[in-house]
Amino acid sequence: MRFMDYIKEKIILIIGIILALVSVEILLLAYNISILIRVYCAFIIIFVIVLAILIEYKKKKDYYNELIKNMDDLKEKYLISEIIKTPNFIEGKILKDILQDTGKSMLENVNYYKNIQEDYKEYIELWIHEVKIPIATSKMIIENNKNEITRNIDEELDKVENYTEQALFYARSNTVEKDYIVSKTNLKEILNGAILKNKTTLLNEKVSIELSNLKDEEVYTDNKWAIFIINQIIQNAIKYSKKKDKEIEIFSQEKNDKVILYIKDNGIGIKKGEITRVFEKGFTGENGRIIGQKSTGIGLYLCKKLCDKLGLGIELNSEKGIGTEVRIIFPKNSYTNF
Repeated sequence: MRFMDYIKEKIILIIGIILALVSVEILLLAYNISILIRVYCAFIIIFVIVLAILIEYKKKKDYYNELIKNMDDLKEKYLISEIIKTPNFIEGKILKDILQDTGKSMLENVNYYKNIQEDYKEYIELWIHEVKIPIATSKMIIENNKNEITRNIDEELDKVENYTEQALFYARSNTVEKDYIVSKTNLKEILNGAILKNKTTLLNEKVSIELSNLKDEEVYTDNKWAIFIINQIIQNAIKYSKKKDKEIEIFSQEKNDKVILYIKDNGIGIKKGEITRVFEKGFTGENGRIIGQKSTGIGLYLCKKLCDKLGLGIELNSEKGIGTEVRIIFPKNSYTNF
C-alpha cells in the first residue's frame, strides 16, 4: 500500500477538515482572542488528525502487506482466510469475514462436484466390470467354434476389451495411490502378462517378438498397473507396424539402482517434430490420421501419467520410417524415484 494512494482515498476528509478549520478561524475573528491561541488550537487539531491518519495508514499497510506476502507464498491460495490474522480495524474484519465465507462456499462447491465425479467414476467402473462379462462369454463361444469368421470377431473383441480396460484405468488414473501397491515384482512376469494380453493380435498380425538380453530382475512397482503400461506400448507397436517383417524387440539393461526396459519396433515411426508431444492428452499426430489407424491419443498419455504416479520413468525415441523405441525405467528399490 503506497502512502499517496492512501492519501488520495482520504482527500475528501482532508478537504473537509481544512474547510472546517478555516470556518472556525473566521468565526474566532469576531472574538477578541489572541492570534497565538488561535494558531495553537489549529496546530493541535491538525497534529492530532495527521497523527491519527499516519497510525491508521501504518496499521493498514502492515496488514495488507502481510496479506499480499501470504498470498504470494501460499500454493493453495483459497486457504488464505485460514492463515491471516484478524485485523483490529473494521474494513479488515469485514474483508476476512468475506474471504472466509467465500472459501467455505468454494469448498462446499468443490465437494459437491467431487461427489458427482466420484459417483460417475464408480458408475464407469461398475459398467466396465459388467461389460467384461459378455466379452468373456463371447470369447468362450468363439473358443468352441473356431473358424475364420470367429477369429476375426475374436480380434475385434480384443480391441473392445482393450478400450474398456483403458477406460477403467483412465477413470482410476487420478486416484492411483488408492489402488496400487508398490512391491518387489519380477520384470519377466510383468512382461509375460502384457504379451499374453496381446497373444491373439500378435498371431493374427504376424508380429514376432524377440526377447533378447532380458534380465530376470526384481523391480519395485505395482504389477497390475505396470502390465497395463507395457500393454499399451505393445499395442501401439502393433498398430503402427509395417505391412511386412513386423518385429518387436524387448530387452532390459541394469544401470546403478534402476532397470531400463527397452521396447523397440520396426514400424512406421514418428515424425521428428511430433516426438515431444506424444505424451500429450489427445495428441494423435500424423500417424493417428492414417486411413484405417484410428487413434484416440489417450494410450501414451495414460502411460506417462501412470508412470509419474508410480515413480517410474518413461522415454521415447523414434525415427520416421525406421521405428520407435520406448524406455521404461524401473527402480530396483522402493526409495528410487524418477
